[in-house]
Parts: sequence; C-alpha cells; structure tokens
Amino acid sequence: MNIDPIQLGILWDRLISITDEIVEALVRTSFSTNVRESYDLSCILFDKKGRSLAQGTYSMPTFTGTAPETLKHMLAKMPAETLRPGDVLFTNDPWLGTGHLFDVNVARPVFREDVLIGFTMTITHLPDIGGTGFSSVAREVYEEGLRIPICKICSAGALDERLVEIIRANVRVNDQVIGDIAANIVSNEVGARLLMELLDDYGLADLDDLADAIILQSEREMANAIERIPDGQYRNEMQIENADGMITLACAVTVKGREIAVDFAGTSGCVRAGFNVPLCYSSAMAQYSLKCLTLPEIPNNWGSIAPIRVTGPEGCILNAQLPWPTAGRHVIGHFVLPLIFGALSSVVKDRVHADPGMIDLLNFQGRHRDGSGVSSIYFAAGGYGAFHDADGPSVTPSPSNMSGISTEVWEQQTSVTIEEKSLLVDSGGAGKQRGGLGQQFVLRNDSRDVMIVSAFAQRTEIAPAGFQGGKPGRHRAHLLNGKPVHAQRRYVLQVGDRLTAIQCGGGGFGDPAFRPVAAVVEDWGNGFVSAAGALRDYGVRIDESTGSGARDSS
Repeated sequence: MNIDPIQLGILWDRLISITDEIVEALVRTSFSTNVRESYDLSCILFDKKGRSLAQGTYSMPTFTGTAPETLKHMLAKMPAETLRPGDVLFTNDPWLGTGHLFDVNVARPVFREDVLIGFTMTITHLPDIGGTGFSSVAREVYEEGLRIPICKICSAGALDERLVEIIRANVRVNDQVIGDIAANIVSNEVGARLLMELLDDYGLADLDDLADAIILQSEREMANAIERIPDGQYRNEMQIENADGMITLACAVTVKGREIAVDFAGTSGCVRAGFNVPLCYSSAMAQYSLKCLTLPEIPNNWGSIAPIRVTGPEGCILNAQLPWPTAGRHVIGHFVLPLIFGALSSVVKDRVHADPGMIDLLNFQGRHRDGSGVSSIYFAAGGYGAFHDADGPSVTPSPSNMSGISTEVWEQQTSVTIEEKSLLVDSGGAGKQRGGLGQQFVLRNDSRDVMIVSAFAQRTEIAPAGFQGGKPGRHRAHLLNGKPVHAQRRYVLQVGDRLTAIQCGGGGFGDPAFRPVAAVVEDWGNGFVSAAGALRDYGVRIDESTGSGARDSS
C-alpha cells in the first residue's frame, strides 16, 4: 500500500467523520420520530467495488451486514458502468435489503470528473409503507405493504415523480414518508460532497489504495482474533416464544483456523405471522454477535466481517423465503445474539454477557387531536445482561440500539400521554454481577379516536437467562386497562384507555452468593433491590434503620 499507518489512521477517521455528518444531516432533515428521535438508521460509505469502508458511529448494528449485500444486489441489477452522476438507487425489498418492507435503502454512486470512485448509502425505517401497517398480523408479505424492487428514484438528478406519487398514494402519513425518503436522498448528496472534499484535501485521485488498506488490515485483524478461539464446533439451542407457541432456534458455530462459520440447521420453520427472518438479517445479526466477541474495537467495514460465513436451511424461520411475512423479523432475529453467545460461552468467557431484556416496540396508528395522521413507534428497552466483571446497565437496548423518544416530543406528536415511567425494583437477575433493571411505563390514549397499537414484545414466558450461576431477570408483560394481554398482538385503545408495559430485567452473571455485601447494600440504597429481595436473592439482611447489611447466617 502507498499509505503509511499514520496517514491511514487519519484518513480512516476522516471517513468515519463523514458518515457521522451524514447521520446528522439525515436526523435534521427527516420528518418522522423514528429517525429524528430514535435514530433507526444507518449511513455507510463504500468503495467502487461495493465494499463498505465506514459506517456512522450511531448506526444500527445489523445494517453493517445487510448494506454490502444490498449494494451487491443493486449493482447486479444496475451495473456500475450504466450509472451516471445524479443517479440514486432505491429498494425496500426484505430479501434484498434489511429483512422487512419498512426500511428503505437509498444508495448514490459518487463520481469524480465522471469516474466512479465509490458509493454512499443511507437506510431508515419509514413510519408507514401501506398494507396492514407495522404489525405482525399479515399472513403473507403482500399484505404488509409496498415492496419496491431495485430502481432509480433519481436518474441523472431528476426525481422519479411517478414512483413518489405511487408511494404517496399508498401510505397513511404521506408527508412523513415522502419527507423521510427525501431526507435520505439529500443526505447521500451530503456524503458525496464530503467525500469529494476529502479527496481534494489530501490530493487523492480515488479511494482505491485507502479502501484496500482499510479492508486488508481489518480482515487480517479479524482473522487473527478468530484464530485465538480454539478450533471446533460449538452448538447451542434455545426455545423462544411466538404468537402461536414455542419455536426452536439452533446454531452450530464452527471455528477453523482463521475463519468462522455459523449454520442455523435445526431451527424451526416459518410461522403465519410477521416474525419470519430473511437470511440477510439473520446473517447480519450473526456477524454482529461474532464481532462483539472477537474484535469490537475495529470500526465496521467489509473486512471486519469477511472471514464470517452464515448459512441456514431454506424455509427455517431464520432463512424465510418469499412470501412469508417479515415485518417483525427483529423479534426472532435479535435472539441470534444470545444463541451465538451461548454457543461460544465456554471459550470466550470474558466477552459474553448474560441474556439481555431486549427491546419492546409498540407501533401506534390513529389520529392526532388536531386530525392529522399518527404512525409512530414507541421504543423501550429492558435491562442489559450482566458481564463477568460488571453489572448490566438498566433499561439499555440490546442487540439493537434505538434511542427512546423524549416524553415531550412523543406526547406532542401522537396525543398519547406517558402517564408513568419508572425503574422496576428487583427486576435485574441476581448474580455476582447483577443484571440491569427493567422499567414500567403507562401510555394513555388522549386523542379523539381509537388508537391501533401493534406489539412486538418477547420474553413474556421465558425470562432472560443468567450465566454461570446467575439468575434470570424479570419477565416482560403488557396490560390493557390493568388486564394482561398478549404481547405480540394488536390492541385497540379507546379514548382514555391505558396500556401498561412492564419491561424485563437482564440476566445475572455468577453466583449471587459471591456478590459483596456492600454492593447489595448500595443497590438497596439506590432503589434497585428491595430489602426482601436482598435477603431472598443474595442472603443479605438489610437493617433499614441504619442502612447497613450483613450476610444472613440463618
């Protein structure tokens, strides 16, 4: 390479800063709370070969794996030599994109004096795409909304007004949807401009040498990290809940030299509800999980996932085929992380954490008090699983990383009031290291009409497991006006109705008997553990009058 290590570091950081600025442009120009508040997005730079080079620091981890595959599909349909300055490529096909219809993938070829040098791509979750809306009730993908094949939404700088008109006519909140699509297009333009500035600042004709250096170094370091794991095949299997019963997820992780392979053979088949997962999403989750366990410090790029291969039998729920519905593919797909962590827990003990509480996702559709349409997601998190040397953070999402929307913005945008929000005492799994706490919140419909709420929760029957003697966290639950309801269904909230969502805690790590008494007393003082819970789970008797504690001898 013609780039020395210091120059490589500077240029690599510059690429990441460009993607971060694309993220900021996207957030500031988008219309929906999904992007502006919750950061359900990703921004990526590629070289002219379609290899990812940098990703926005605040981006969805799964899109690290899906984006290169999406661009590969785009270039197979529209080869690089046919592209022109001002072209913008577009698709939301679940099997070519991120696994469901609600994410739009927008890519722009970047030219320098009519010579292709690379690509920018942005991905965001739209507030609506027609059909049944964001829910799990569809029986086929055709019911879920518009599936738009790979196309040019802009050709030589000219917007395809007919495509925009078709989308606008088929969605509930068309100003938000079209506004978010426009924000994607504009943000890619920002990325292209910044990439040109980088080349000018450093006198580079193209990205070729820089791309090769980034990818080769990352791939080499990832291969080195894999090589430190003992060769062998590591298996795991787990039961998880589904709207119609329990399903089995299984994996075999094979480590051989400097490569690693994941196979989902043994996993249950697809279901007639929107929880099926295309392999693009399952593969991306597996890549993310393995990167966490091997080389998390390397910035995301194609080289960091190149030594990983992922397969699964066609028709299993982690390799769903057309036309299975996939809207809530994350509900099952997120379990790939604890599935792989469980498989490798015996050989990377210091990297795994106990099971997380994961996210709860509630999609609201209805009318605002002012008569305007509402289609917005309320994101909430359970507790994070405990680590071998640290407690799990409370109400922290995993393995996804959406931000929670602020109460003030949510209430103003939806006419749904957040009546209560609180941490749940004793919800974190007991252990030498305690699992993160879950939370409880109450949402009240204060609009002038019904609100349709689609729920995508899990862990209501099987709690987040602890590791190495740690105890499970608390279960998740949904209640409508105080009565339990299924957490993977649709609810109708009449005016004044209240939906209570109880979020589970993360699993604990290690035997609770080895948690220091001082740590248990501190948890009690902070309101994380009750006096009864301290005695029950840790064998520590709290003297509430003095604020002290001692190991119970009885």
